[in-house]
Amino acid sequence: MLYNSTENKKEVVSASQAIAQGISKDGGLFVPQEIPEYDINTIKDLLQLDYKGIAKKVFSDYLSDFTAEEIEDCVNKAYTDTKFGSDNPAPLVAKKYNGIDANILELWHGPTCAFKDMALQILPHLLTKSLKKTNDGKDAVILVATSGDTGKAALEGFKDVEHTKIIVFYPAQGVSPMQKHQMNTQEGSNVKVCAIEGNFDDAQTGVKKIFTTHEISEKLEKNNMMFSSANSINWGRLLPQIVYYIAAYCEMVNSGKIALGDKMNVVVPTGNFGNILASYYAFCMGLPINKFICASNSNNVLTDFINTGVYDKNRQFYTTISPSMDILVSSNLERLLYKLSNDNDEFTKDCMSKLKTEGKYEVTPEVKDAVSNAFYGGFCDDRATKETIAKMYKDENYLCDTHTAVAVNVYDKYVQETGDKTPTVIASTASPYKFSKSVLSAVNEGNDIPDSEFDMVDMLNDITKVDIPAPLASLKNKQVRFSDTINVEDMPNYVLDSLGIK
Repeated sequence: MLYNSTENKKEVVSASQAIAQGISKDGGLFVPQEIPEYDINTIKDLLQLDYKGIAKKVFSDYLSDFTAEEIEDCVNKAYTDTKFGSDNPAPLVAKKYNGIDANILELWHGPTCAFKDMALQILPHLLTKSLKKTNDGKDAVILVATSGDTGKAALEGFKDVEHTKIIVFYPAQGVSPMQKHQMNTQEGSNVKVCAIEGNFDDAQTGVKKIFTTHEISEKLEKNNMMFSSANSINWGRLLPQIVYYIAAYCEMVNSGKIALGDKMNVVVPTGNFGNILASYYAFCMGLPINKFICASNSNNVLTDFINTGVYDKNRQFYTTISPSMDILVSSNLERLLYKLSNDNDEFTKDCMSKLKTEGKYEVTPEVKDAVSNAFYGGFCDDRATKETIAKMYKDENYLCDTHTAVAVNVYDKYVQETGDKTPTVIASTASPYKFSKSVLSAVNEGNDIPDSEFDMVDMLNDITKVDIPAPLASLKNKQVRFSDTINVEDMPNYVLDSLGIK
């Protein structure tokens, strides 16, 4: 199994090189040259496996330069009872919304209470093994741009991992107080956290620019270091996300909600497009999926793209109560464009070039039709998000966060609009306690809310009796270690200074 760059087919690397490097030298993203095919008999065999077993099977089909023993070691270290609370790190919870069945795929039972843990608990193990195969002796410098959850999950995954250093940038006003406190209190001798004056797209663009600046890479080379990424642009981040959609399908079959071979729908709240793209790759492998329902908040650039074939980031940016989706440049969409254009690297490169220079691009009629046939795009604003949280809690006694609520709301719109009641899995991406102020104001409307984030957590717990995840409860008395805030143009110097490089 070899990997190409989406913007240059001639760049061909192994799986370990794709993971170690993170992003191609031309700025493109690595994608597998071929997609493994799972027929109905393969899926039938998967029904007998637990989550770890499914993960080992999927990884072995994509990571051909890893031994079975290496894959087993990575999986066994990542998905432990201690880290995820049970032997099933991604349980399905059956609920209803407006009388329609909704199977909530809870992806937030890991150490940072967000879905990013599902990938970022295994990525450090994949990366360290990849470095030994491809760049023995070099330290990996992990650069991360985060809209909230990736940063903490990456910090937690890479803290004190030998031969790695990690630097996380986040928008100063673009993450929740809990997310900020999680990052700024992070332990570990190899970690660094910094806020930027700007939004997530500014942070993401800044990181990608550092990656592709030859002079900076040369300086790292001289100091026996190399850049890598923990963002979803890294194939080692995206691959583990494929696993939980396959595992969810198996659980739907094993629980009798669908028969083997029946289709399901998938609903994903997404800004960067990686989480829903993982489900699309599972579909390309042979998983029976009927429709991909892409749920956005007021930053509805993906909704408009799915409906029109035009991607246009030249629009107002909204700071919402679902901040992990406050994104106007969906970096993983590049992989979908490459796939739907029959692996056309020139087309993909042209789209990405126009996005940089003009802030927009339009796909061909063929690609537009392929997108609209597979995907449904919808969005909701903050008011509707809160209303959904309140209704789900009132009707089902189920507390969901501000991102999951967007997905539930958009799914409801989809059913009302299409009448399609195909059994559906809704990705739940974070614990409600990571966004206590917004969730509390939704279920406790009209009442005063405390000023302190942790007082809000306690009040939400008192009202709902929903347990506070231990990793969040333990943050209360942790000391802040990081308080830097810089301008975007200062990011390169900040990275070099943090590494002790002049």
